[in-house]
Amino acid sequence: MKDDAYSLNRFITDLRHTACEGRDEHWVIATMRPLVQRFALSCSWLEPRHYQADSAQGFGVHVLHEEPDHTLAVFAVSWLPGRGIPPHDHGTWAIVGGVDGPEKNVFWERTDDRTRPGYAELRQSGERVFRPGDVLAMPSGTIHSVCNESDHVTLSLHVYGKHVNFTDRSQFDPDRRRETPFILKLA
Repeated sequence: MKDDAYSLNRFITDLRHTACEGRDEHWVIATMRPLVQRFALSCSWLEPRHYQADSAQGFGVHVLHEEPDHTLAVFAVSWLPGRGIPPHDHGTWAIVGGVDGPEKNVFWERTDDRTRPGYAELRQSGERVFRPGDVLAMPSGTIHSVCNESDHVTLSLHVYGKHVNFTDRSQFDPDRRRETPFILKLA
């Protein structure tokens, strides 16, 4: 069911209230999860530009909200058909809500001892295709990759404890066993 009355301003107010409770991230994620689902399914915030994606990057990142200190960032992310993003972490907790179309998430575990800079060993630990209304809650340290296996642009809503370009996040190449810093190109 679409909820046209749940505006971006109300959503941000609800997220701020939850974030200010000062509890641990698992409580914050659990409490925000239904808010993200409700807002992802509402149509009050969607604009045609949210479906635009950078062809070189394979996806588009549209900032809907960011606190002045970079905490509590909200993005609309569009994924081009057949494209995605390699394994990465966020440097913070993340909650992703499906808006339009299926997106495949593959989850990874780090198996090395993290003592060698730029080196990382990963193994796949699971996968899940999520659709509109589905919500993925990822605590800090979660590593996943995303792929749009459909023939049209898909869209998801992303809420982060901190804007990911202001965290020490990494992108991984499991075949080459590499870890590199990861900064998003924003639309």
